[in-house]
Amino acid sequence: MKMKYLLPLLLSQVFSLQAQDLSELSRRNGFKDIHLGISIDSIKGTKFKKDIKEKNEFPAKLYDVDNDDYKSIGEVSVRSIELKTYKDLIYEIRVITEKDTRLMKAMIKSFGEPKYIIPTDTYNWATETLSLTFKNHSKKEILLTYRCYPVLKMMLVDKGKKVEAISEDF
Repeated sequence: MKMKYLLPLLLSQVFSLQAQDLSELSRRNGFKDIHLGISIDSIKGTKFKKDIKEKNEFPAKLYDVDNDDYKSIGEVSVRSIELKTYKDLIYEIRVITEKDTRLMKAMIKSFGEPKYIIPTDTYNWATETLSLTFKNHSKKEILLTYRCYPVLKMMLVDKGKKVEAISEDF
């Protein structure tokens, strides 16, 4: 009889722990003080790299970041940081680090166990507003990619407005 109530209790504890871990990812909302959805102007050390087309259709900008505050994650060296913006809002942060097993261990400690995605050989944490992907970039490097869903949705809404304007112009 007691076992009947114990299993649901244990399962609820496991799921609540996972939610707490992902809430930490939401709270951080990016890498160090580079937060998703904020203006590129608020990040020190950014340098415009080039204009890009996200998904071959949305006009965006690519920036490099050169700031000593972002040169490491603990003892793990950060090789480069790139930011993608749409309407000057950061929607993607790409962090390339040296390969170090402590990095994944620290991320699991902070955010919980990731989902492993077999086709892309990536580890992924996701909330309603953002995702974080961990994957090999080369034999000696790891790529961390943070993505902001509200800004990506903004791109689609803007596309819909353009289609609407064209359809009204017949």
